[in-house]
Amino acid sequence: MTKKPNKDSMIEQRILEIVAKENPESVEQLVKLVKERLLLKDEALKHVLHLVNQGKIKLKEPLKPIPKSLITYMLSSEAYWFWTTIILVIATTIVVFTVPEDAYPIVYLRYVLGLIFILWLPGYTFIKALFPTKVPIPTSSTELDNIERIALSVGMSLAIVPMIGLLLYYTPFGIGLAPITLSLLALTIALATVAIIREHRNKMKAEKSLSVRLQVSKMV
Repeated sequence: MTKKPNKDSMIEQRILEIVAKENPESVEQLVKLVKERLLLKDEALKHVLHLVNQGKIKLKEPLKPIPKSLITYMLSSEAYWFWTTIILVIATTIVVFTVPEDAYPIVYLRYVLGLIFILWLPGYTFIKALFPTKVPIPTSSTELDNIERIALSVGMSLAIVPMIGLLLYYTPFGIGLAPITLSLLALTIALATVAIIREHRNKMKAEKSLSVRLQVSKMV
């Protein structure tokens, strides 16, 4: 009976050391660090909440409430990437069909948007549709997660665009500026729509799971 409190106090002391060293901003982030550093799973959240209740650590709420409606979610700040993507692909399509190649200096805008349209957006929306919240490679920070998402997005774009060209080659439309542009436009919008739907569902599940774990831990 005397070993358990000693063990718990040692664990909580280690958690305080992690807080001082890593400076996490939320309960969710601290729990993740505790699981990684101390190899605790089910007990991690319980110890963190115990320290919070004692006032030894103060952390922000892990997540803002996620809108239950998909439409409301799409109109929130969480969906900024979706609307940025849609605006970019539509703007690029308009510029491609309206700005001639000899219209200097505005043609440089066409080049910049074209590079983003080809080398970034198809792969980005594809990766976002597959992994709406996190890439499958474990990372210790949001910055690393973003770097890996960028690398995967560029790599997938370089794979997707030639495949689109190959498929168009065997269609009556052939390989041309208009067919490729419209195909990438449709593909990117479709992938972005799938991605925003999956992101909303995943965040709703994560919020529900976290709420359940918090309630269970408080009862323990």
